[in-house]
Amino acid sequence: MPKSRVPALLGLALAVFAASMGRGSAEPGPGEGLIWVTSWAGSAQGPYPVGYPVAQPDLGYAFPDAEKGARDQSFRLEIRPSLWGRATRLRFSNVFGTQPLSIDGVFVAVQASGAVLVPGTTRRVTFAQGAERISIAPGQAAWSEAVALPYSTDPLLAGRRMAVSFHVVGQSGPMTWHAKAMTTSYLSPPRAGAHGGEDSAAAFPFSTTSWYFLDAVDMAAPEGTEAIVALGDSLTDGTNSTLNGDDRWPDVLGNRLHAACGNRFAVVNAGIGGNELLDPDSYSAEKPYPGGPSALTRLQRDVLDLSGVASVIWLEGINDYAVNADATPEAMRLGMEDLVRQLHAKRVRVIAATLPSALHSPITGHGTTTVDAARKAQNAFILHNGGLFDGVIDFDKATLDATTGELRSAFLPGSTIGGPGDKLHPNRAGYQAMGYAVDLRLFCNPK
Repeated sequence: MPKSRVPALLGLALAVFAASMGRGSAEPGPGEGLIWVTSWAGSAQGPYPVGYPVAQPDLGYAFPDAEKGARDQSFRLEIRPSLWGRATRLRFSNVFGTQPLSIDGVFVAVQASGAVLVPGTTRRVTFAQGAERISIAPGQAAWSEAVALPYSTDPLLAGRRMAVSFHVVGQSGPMTWHAKAMTTSYLSPPRAGAHGGEDSAAAFPFSTTSWYFLDAVDMAAPEGTEAIVALGDSLTDGTNSTLNGDDRWPDVLGNRLHAACGNRFAVVNAGIGGNELLDPDSYSAEKPYPGGPSALTRLQRDVLDLSGVASVIWLEGINDYAVNADATPEAMRLGMEDLVRQLHAKRVRVIAATLPSALHSPITGHGTTTVDAARKAQNAFILHNGGLFDGVIDFDKATLDATTGELRSAFLPGSTIGGPGDKLHPNRAGYQAMGYAVDLRLFCNPK
């Protein structure tokens, strides 16, 4: 079959199947023999615009006043589930808001291209007792009811993006967001009203490379399916990977696991650009930090509160050493032990990854020999941890130029904005090397 015909045939198949099933059907739970498994996440990191987006368009027309936030306008967020299921549910977050967030007109659909949806795939999303509107208090999050996805069993759906559309009623105030989506989503102008149920792109003239309010998506999956959460900083969030390329190292790992072991695993990205293990000590909407809450303080929300989590791959520390004078290897070791203790208490396995080199990076604080020495000390502890971790991944070995002590030259040029790179974040080739450095036997017996 010519490749050019696949998208058209998929769209037709989905449309016919969806029309035969009817729009807006919902289930009270994941279904018999199924469990909820988180298939996508965009960790809430703070109030817009605090953070480190990549290739962000000018948002002054979409959001003229950050304090007022969204105003009677619609969002169409594009996400890529690690796996699809027979039903889905969504988590919306107002954790960094300062006033109640009211949303309605919520829909899920299959993305056709850009802000255009595959006709017939749209499903309305409801909340408790079938309500089509919800108000979420400041500091809180809320799950939707289950929404049936009868077309999800089509194998051509694997790897495609889901569009989540919704309308902010009135004025949101400060918007809880994830800055570095590395994926293009779409926005209506302020005071444009609700347009989430429309298949066309006409109501969504503005684009953004961030996600707002939505921070987790569950799929109904067979019992025994597991979520693997990649917890980390910009090296996990995907800086210097390809915009809309879905080629961060967790994406690469997810593709490998699906090919080798079937759809038994969802790999969920909980990276936040600039994140640290230890700092900041406290975090609030009034006193935000560009790298978001520390890994230790966001562990509950971004890992343990997700569904079906069996393992965590932890990669973090370079930002601690670069900006926090108290982040000695000893302090970091204690932090690692705390993280492992919390996860093991919930029967979640912890796979630790070594830190790639940032030597001679021009990013303030990161490229010094002092930071490199601390990085090497942390890596030595991870590699010889006395059984603290349930497994180890050597990302340093996979990316290091042993002659220069830096990242390999082929891994340096940026894959989205071009240029020579920053000697801290790998490009597409580097992230691929990291994704292939993971021994799949940590999770399954490959075919």
